[in-house]
Amino acid sequence: MFRRLFPESLFPRKLSAAAERRLRLAQARAEEAVVRAHVESALTFVDTLAEELPFDRAIDTYIRVMRIPEPVASTVATRALVALGQDLLYTRRRSRDADVAAPGDDDGRPRLRLNDADPRQRRRA
Repeated sequence: MFRRLFPESLFPRKLSAAAERRLRLAQARAEEAVVRAHVESALTFVDTLAEELPFDRAIDTYIRVMRIPEPVASTVATRALVALGQDLLYTRRRSRDADVAAPGDDDGRPRLRLNDADPRQRRRA
């Protein structure tokens, strides 16, 4: 990717193999952080529009409005759906295990997932 943006004539000296590996690792971490931020925002978008749009349409709308390019868009949509699916499974297991729902318990809907896409938030819980 960098070779297309910065031809060799601009940077006549090549990076060492170790520097090239560090550069690739930094790029991968940055791309992962961007995807994680988009997933978190997409889940917030789903929660915000839960009354007006079904979750799949809300995710598609988020991706379209944010103009996320295709390789990243597929990853964001998949990870958001996985997070929603995990919440749904958790809710079903909890309701199946509980004989009687506690007062004030939710009505079978998954809980709000604000900040759950960030792994740092999951470790604290």
